[in-house]
Amino acid sequence: MKEEEVILVNEFDEQIGLMPKLEAHKKAVLHRAFSVFILNKDNEIMLQQRAHQKYHSPLLWTNTCCSHQRNGETNINAGSRRLFEEMGFKTDLKALFHFIYKAPFDNGLTEHELDHVMIGYFNENPTINREEVEDWKWMRIEDVKEDILLHPEIYTVWFKIIFDKFYHYLEDHKI
Repeated sequence: MKEEEVILVNEFDEQIGLMPKLEAHKKAVLHRAFSVFILNKDNEIMLQQRAHQKYHSPLLWTNTCCSHQRNGETNINAGSRRLFEEMGFKTDLKALFHFIYKAPFDNGLTEHELDHVMIGYFNENPTINREEVEDWKWMRIEDVKEDILLHPEIYTVWFKIIFDKFYHYLEDHKI
């Protein structure tokens, strides 16, 4: 089976090539990605705990789902596909904003992503894919903010960066 490729981009989100995902993370090359935040009617975020067998950041808590677009796939279609693959449900997603970040891991890999952040709403329990997700929970946005300060070690590196941007976006916009 061919390794999944990521879309290499410049700082303007213009595609400049493709590269195997692991190679892009080893070389810290800027590539396109997305992050999905699912909220419920009580304004709680659905968090997922990454599966124990993941090659980086196992058992850490993060947003509802994150991944990479496939060549030719729109951001929304990629978010919807991965949300269903990991969490087992579909819902409408809305693009909020994008930004570039760089986050090294302890294992020598680095995320260097132009990340498209999306939001959706769902009020039921997911049907998680155990190969991707160990556990899940609903958590109030303010509680997430406080818990990241108290227990940063239980959250993924990228989630701490993305959540801060997401939190401030919600403060500045009515959605």
